[in-house]
Amino acid sequence: MNIILNKQKAGETIALVKDKNIMLVRVLGAAAFLVMFQAYLVAPLIPALMRSFHANQGLMGMAIPAFTIPYGLSSLFYGPLSDRFGRKAIILNLLGFLAISTILLGFSNTAIEFLGLRALIGIATGGIVPISVALMGDIYPYEKRGKPIGLLFAGMAGGMTFGSTLGAYLNPLIGWQMEFIITGILSGALFLFAFFRHGLFAVQQKKIAIGLKAIIKNSGSLLSDKKGKKVYSLIFLNGLFHSGIFAWLGYYFTVKYHLDDQGIGLALLGYGLPGMLMGVSIGKAADRFGRNKIIPIGLIVGAITVLILVFKIPLLVAGIAVALLSLGYDMTQPLFAGMISQLGNNATRGQAMGLGSCLLFLGYGAGSLVFQLLLKFGINYALVIFVLLEAALALIALKFFKHQS
Repeated sequence: MNIILNKQKAGETIALVKDKNIMLVRVLGAAAFLVMFQAYLVAPLIPALMRSFHANQGLMGMAIPAFTIPYGLSSLFYGPLSDRFGRKAIILNLLGFLAISTILLGFSNTAIEFLGLRALIGIATGGIVPISVALMGDIYPYEKRGKPIGLLFAGMAGGMTFGSTLGAYLNPLIGWQMEFIITGILSGALFLFAFFRHGLFAVQQKKIAIGLKAIIKNSGSLLSDKKGKKVYSLIFLNGLFHSGIFAWLGYYFTVKYHLDDQGIGLALLGYGLPGMLMGVSIGKAADRFGRNKIIPIGLIVGAITVLILVFKIPLLVAGIAVALLSLGYDMTQPLFAGMISQLGNNATRGQAMGLGSCLLFLGYGAGSLVFQLLLKFGINYALVIFVLLEAALALIALKFFKHQS
């Protein structure tokens, strides 16, 4: 009888932990949604921000790297901080910072104020996603991380979808200022829910103290590791590719199709949609067939879809290509994150994820700047150069991950 009762209690305990984990993944997915939503609001708004602040293309083109570079650099340190003080403390603090700084962004009066607050948001939110992935590594074994990480990146993809679409579409209706204020309020609501939800972060984690020298040393070790060197390099270059293209899609549709703000929003409707709908399925496929099979396909998809944008095509076809471009992202970056989660142990996984996020967002910042520099030769020239980059990455990935899963 006691054996039966003990088994029943054990089953109830496992079910309870499983339910808590599911709620935690959902909360982290919502946080990732809000981070990406406010981030992706900006790119399609660049033409409108130029008009609002009476700023030129060169200045407002800095709106992307102003966020992504501070985000990437700060994420390098949030990982070790979460290893030292716990994932919960860092994530909750960053959610609060996200709420406050995003609301403040809505009150910008000049382009300089806007760019400065974008940098603040980058610093304030740099650890949310990488620490969330590290937390998935604390909870789930490697062979079962595909689904929860897929849910997390589905939230990110949803933020990309609605941010890129609503950013431009809602501007004529409520103004870009109110878009950021509402996003900040929603971030504050999520912070309060996570703060007062008892037992949400009931995860066992071995905490370690780590100094600046150790961070630099561990980063060097991760980058010198044979597998780490390959994965981190591809993360940076793939991030450069996707950011460079996305940052200037609003400009692309303005130049090639003469669309207004709402037209740009509708044209970008499909961006992020594949990841939102298929993120979990892609994660499951990676667990089943291996990341080495899916990643090269995703890189090829990205190259082909951008090549399509070079030609004179109907607007509908261009919109479909944008959706497929985001599918290429969804088949690469989340899977790279899963690979990184295997590089660090329970004590240093946060730093491994932070380094990956750092390189990804440095790639984001570099991508928008490189594409902007290439625009002086024409938008088709810039697109072709980026196609060649992604095609080269696909060939490299086929060789690099030949024996990796």
